[in-house]
Amino acid sequence: MDVTQWILLIGWIFVLVWVPIVIYSNRKVHPAALFVLFGAEMWERFSYYGMRAILTLFMVKVLFADLQAGSADARALGIYGSYTSMVYLFPVVGGLVADRIFGFRKTVLFGGILMMLGHFTLALQGIPALEDNLLIFFTALALIITGNGYFKPNISSFLGKFYDQDDPRKDGAFTIFYMGVNIGAFLATLTCGYVGERINWHYGFGLAGIGMGLGLIVFWLLGPRVFGEKGLPPDPKDASKPVFAGLSKNALVYIGTIVALPIIASLLNLDEMMSTLLLVLSFGVIGYLIYSAVTNENKVEGQRLLVIIVLFFFHAVFWALFEQAGGSLTLFTDRNVDRSFLGGEIPASIFQSLNPFYIMVLAPLFSWIWITLNKRKMEPSTPMKFVLGLAQLGLGFLVIVLGAKLFADSDGLVPMIFLFFMYLLHTTGELSLSPVGLSMITKLSPDKIVGFVMGAWFLSIALANKAAGKIGELTATEGVDLTAAGPLETLNIYTDTYITWGIYVVFGAAAVLLLLVPVLRKWMHGIH
Repeated sequence: MDVTQWILLIGWIFVLVWVPIVIYSNRKVHPAALFVLFGAEMWERFSYYGMRAILTLFMVKVLFADLQAGSADARALGIYGSYTSMVYLFPVVGGLVADRIFGFRKTVLFGGILMMLGHFTLALQGIPALEDNLLIFFTALALIITGNGYFKPNISSFLGKFYDQDDPRKDGAFTIFYMGVNIGAFLATLTCGYVGERINWHYGFGLAGIGMGLGLIVFWLLGPRVFGEKGLPPDPKDASKPVFAGLSKNALVYIGTIVALPIIASLLNLDEMMSTLLLVLSFGVIGYLIYSAVTNENKVEGQRLLVIIVLFFFHAVFWALFEQAGGSLTLFTDRNVDRSFLGGEIPASIFQSLNPFYIMVLAPLFSWIWITLNKRKMEPSTPMKFVLGLAQLGLGFLVIVLGAKLFADSDGLVPMIFLFFMYLLHTTGELSLSPVGLSMITKLSPDKIVGFVMGAWFLSIALANKAAGKIGELTATEGVDLTAAGPLETLNIYTDTYITWGIYVVFGAAAVLLLLVPVLRKWMHGIH
C-alpha cells in the first residue's frame, strides 16, 4: 500500500475506536436522541464534505480544463462560492417549513433524500459522454443545495428541543454533536478525496451519495425509538387543508421545491446576480430581525435577539476566511505545498481532513473545558468565545504566511508542517465559535421563531461563503499558464491575499468585537 492508503486505513480504524468511546463515556450525561442525531448528521456531513473535498479540483482539472489555468480557477472558485453560499442560504426556508408545516422529522428526511439524489446525479457524470455536461452538473448541485436547506438547520434545532433553555449540558451536547459533523467530514475527505483524485472523480461523488443514504437509514430507523413526541408536524390537519388552487401547504412545499431547482441551477452560473440576491436577502432578514427585536414587548427577548444580530456579522467574517479550505487553500496545497512523504505524494484534498481530525480529538476536551469553567463560574461569555475564535483564525493564516515567506524552498514549495499548524489553529478557533453559536441560537431566540433564527444564522454563513469565493478569486492568476510558471509565481499571490484578508481583516474584527463584549453580555440577561 502507498502512504495515502495507509492514512486512509488508519483514519477508519481511529474512527471505529473513537466513536464508541465518546458515546459510552457520555451515555449517562445526555439523552439518547443526541446520539441518533449525531449518527444521522455524521453521515450527512460525510456526503457534503466528501463532495466538497474534490469539487474545486474537479472543476479546475476536468470541467473547465479547456480554459487557461487562471481563468479555470476564477470560474471554479466563483461557482464554488455561489454553491456553498446557497447551501447555507436555503436553511432560512427550511427552518420556516419545519416550524410551520412539516415538523423537524419530516423536513430532515425530505432534505436528506434530495441531497442523496444530488450526489448520485453528480456521479452520473462519470459516463464519458456526460463528463462536461454543465446542465447535469448544475442540476446535481441544485438538488444538494435544496436538500441541505431542509436538513441542515432543522437537525440542529431539533437537538435543542431535548434540553431546557439554560441547561449547562447544552454547550457540551452541541460540541459532541459538532464532533459527529466532523467525524463525517474526516472520513469523507480521506475516502472521497482519495477515490476521487486517485481512481475516478465520479466514484468519489457516488460514495458521497452512499454516505447520505446511511444517514437517512440511521434517522428513519432509530429516531422513532428515542424522539418521543418531539419533532412531529405542529398541525397536521392544517397542513393538509387546501389553501391555494386546491393545493395544501404540504403539496405547495413539494411543488415549490421542484420549481426552485432550475432557478437555483441558473443562479450557480450567474455570479454577480447571486451576490446581489444574497445582499438584498440578508438586508431583508436582518431588517426583519431588528424590527422583531425593537418591537418585542418583552425587552429581555428583544435584547437577546440583538446579540444574535451583532454576532451575525462577526460570524460571517470568520467563515469567509475559514472556508478558503475548500477553495483557494486546496489549490494552494496542490500547487505550493511539498506533499511528498515516505516515498509517495499525498493528494491535496486529503489535507482537508486535518480540520475534522483535530475536532474529533479536541471536541470532547472543549466540551469538558466549558462545563468545568461553568461550574467554577469562569466560563467566557459567548461573545468572548467569538473573539477567541477570530483571533485563532488569524493566527492560523499568520502561520501559513510565515511558512511561505521564510521556509519555502527554491521551487516555491512550503513544508507541509505549516498546513498542520494552520489547520490546528483554525480548528481551535472553530471550536471556540461554531458549536457555541448553534447553542446560542437555541438559548437566545424567542421560542416561536427559533427555526427561522437558526436559518438566519446559516444565512450569515451563506454570505461568508460567497465572500470566500470572491476572496478566493483574488488568488486566480488569469491569463497565466500555471503549469509553465510553476509554484514560484503563485506563491506571492496566495500569501498577499492571506495577509490582507486572513490577518489584517480578521484581527481587526476580533479587536472591534472585544470592545463590544461588555454590552453584549449585558443584553444576554443572564444567559451565558
